Amino acid sequence: MTAILSAPPLRLAIFDVDGTLADSQHNIVGAMTDAFRAHGLADPDPAAVRAIIGLSLVEAVARVLPEAPPDQVAVVAQSYKQAFVTRRMGPAYTEQLFPGAAEAVRDLAARGVVLALATGKSRRGVDVFLERHGLEGLFDAVRTADDGPGKPDPWMLNDILATLGCDAGSTAMVGDTTYDVEMAVRAGIHAVGVAWGYHAQADLRAAGATLIVQEFGQVAAALDTCWEGATLPAAS
Repeated sequence: MTAILSAPPLRLAIFDVDGTLADSQHNIVGAMTDAFRAHGLADPDPAAVRAIIGLSLVEAVARVLPEAPPDQVAVVAQSYKQAFVTRRMGPAYTEQLFPGAAEAVRDLAARGVVLALATGKSRRGVDVFLERHGLEGLFDAVRTADDGPGKPDPWMLNDILATLGCDAGSTAMVGDTTYDVEMAVRAGIHAVGVAWGYHAQADLRAAGATLIVQEFGQVAAALDTCWEGATLPAAS
């Protein structure tokens, strides 16, 4: 009798965008400042804005304007969208990838790793990002703030797993914020934190990061460590 060999599980790496692949803080802080000024509000604290990068837009604005009523939060959020589009269309707009980001994701794809994005960006923002950096076609699934509940809700990750048919034990989230890590823990997958983003390494560890990397050259090895037997968090 011929033995039937089962295929190894697909290995899936899910990346955040802002603060993980791209250094976009100057654009986000600038657009939030434009939105506040449009409504006669004092400029937001840049550190407070950086702290909410990754959340869905309405929740992010609500955290920066904790005393504002919901209707004011909604109009400021809409103004932020308009301000960001205006900035993106301007000749001075830049959104640089972190060193080694493009090479890392291309190398993973060449190894047969399945790639996905889970981001607080809008769908249009992700499309522009991928086109601008020549990354179209590398990611088999993309979930954005437009598609469903935002971070740290695990919906994006659960939907990616279901869509791609990947196993949680062979999946890892790579992100720079506690929202990414908390989302991964709640989905029952590994979380690899990055040291170059917008939240402190100590906070990433406290949130449940399996590993933290200091540069993109360490990401592939960290993912291999996760997939080869690191203990998974319990899904909630």
